[in-house]
Amino acid sequence: MSKTKLELTWIGKNERKKLEPRILLEDPSKSYHASQKVTDNDIFDNKLIFGDNLLALKALEQEYAGQVKCIFIDPPYNTGSAFEHYDDGIEHSVWLSLMSERLRLLQRLLRQDGIIFIQIDDREHAYLKVLCDEIFERRNFITSVTVQMSHLSGVKMSHVEKNIPKIKEHILVYSNSPDFKFNKVFVKADWDSTFSRYRSFLSCEPSEPIETWTVEPLGAVIKSKNLSGDSLEKFLLKNAHRIFRTARNRSEVFMTLPKDEQFRAIKTSSGLDKYAYKGEEVLFCSEKLVDIDGENVPAKPLGDIWLDIGINNLHNEGSVDFRNGKKPEKLVKRCIDLSTNPGDLVLDSFGGSGTTGAVAHKMGRRWIMVELGEHCHTHIIPRLQKVIDGEEQGGISKAVNWQGGGGFRYYKLAPSLIVKDKFGLEVINKEYNPEMLAEAVCKLEGFTYAPSVVDWWDHGYSTETDHIYVTTQSLSVEKLEALSEEVGSDRTLLVMCGAFRCEVSRFANLTLKKLPKAILDKCQFGQDDYSLNVANLTDDASDESDAQQDD
Repeated sequence: MSKTKLELTWIGKNERKKLEPRILLEDPSKSYHASQKVTDNDIFDNKLIFGDNLLALKALEQEYAGQVKCIFIDPPYNTGSAFEHYDDGIEHSVWLSLMSERLRLLQRLLRQDGIIFIQIDDREHAYLKVLCDEIFERRNFITSVTVQMSHLSGVKMSHVEKNIPKIKEHILVYSNSPDFKFNKVFVKADWDSTFSRYRSFLSCEPSEPIETWTVEPLGAVIKSKNLSGDSLEKFLLKNAHRIFRTARNRSEVFMTLPKDEQFRAIKTSSGLDKYAYKGEEVLFCSEKLVDIDGENVPAKPLGDIWLDIGINNLHNEGSVDFRNGKKPEKLVKRCIDLSTNPGDLVLDSFGGSGTTGAVAHKMGRRWIMVELGEHCHTHIIPRLQKVIDGEEQGGISKAVNWQGGGGFRYYKLAPSLIVKDKFGLEVINKEYNPEMLAEAVCKLEGFTYAPSVVDWWDHGYSTETDHIYVTTQSLSVEKLEALSEEVGSDRTLLVMCGAFRCEVSRFANLTLKKLPKAILDKCQFGQDDYSLNVANLTDDASDESDAQQDD
């Protein structure tokens, strides 16, 4: 009996595109680096790529497959509402097809221990979840986080009678293997909710001085001048079953208590030392103090509902105004904190206003961002320049003590390798110089582009002994004989040339192929835009023009 795979289907799902693996061309005039190193951990080889993100992901595939530790994407939500910097609303099946193509490439870029965070709203959340189950495998689904992204105010309140206002979004979280483990992340907890309180009503005078004791894990802390150790011990013994019931299952408690409280410590003879005393209340420390954003505060473990993300005055965070699309730096920081360590690679293929790159940069992570819109130049580059110069002190800057440093390289996608001439014939694009041609053909043939400084004909390799030579020249028998002799019997060479004048099998160590004929069927050439920036095809444009973010 055959097994039927459970999957989501839609019109056009199986129409896979044969993407051209473009090369990336750096524009040094737009690349930016700090004038000097600020720390030894400065990172300068980050990438900002301007171009269609599907083509950009394909361009990254060969070099970065299995290299990315964390992906954070905030794709257009298909709400049917046109936003300032892109059109966010397309026919449902088209949206699924475009997301499917991108997610498959993103999955190939993830490390084995990598993780992806995808922010989305209610309209496509359920469909995207099923699609991700198929691509990343259902066993690798971790959670769907609910995050508060706006308040009940403004235009939302004007529609409260006919609809329940939207103030939350979702973040789908998938790993690339079932063995993924999160880093420990804590969030702030209120003092009152962190302690279990018990009234003591003890008023006796101390019969002996209270012993000063260094606070340690599971230590005792006391603040009182009119309470004897004996009386306190009796109270603790009487209430031990309530006060310390959960302590046995906890390995960590508060190391210290608030700086504005003058606590003294006492160790009782009974050994029941897991308490804190404040006035007439005994406080059991149920969690620990941790450093959160530079502040030593009570903490609790992170759950899957995030209500503490700062969303006020978000419009100008990062010194750029990007309405209805910008994500809080604190939100991206949390995702990066959960999944990476300094030096790990973070990717965002929907760059938007540049939040992911800015946050990853401040946190000492390597990053790659892709953006097609002109706001790549008007928003992302100026924002990153201020981050690198240390001038941008908003967002998470103070929490991570950001002082500036590092840099990035700006790339654009090369034009299509194959174009049609005036007669309609497919030919090599004249914009390609010999170096660009060699690199592009290497990608198409699965070779690593690495021009040799010793052998003029060696443009790259697939193995230690298998190499490639790319030229538009027509090679005569004499040239091929000389080339074969230089390659030798212990190596093989793929020769991609304009033409050759001999039998294909004449040389045992040479494989001969003609350009451009040999590559025409490799992929779809001449397609420059696979973007989600398409015209609205839905009729249900809602009143949610502020819904993606009411920041």
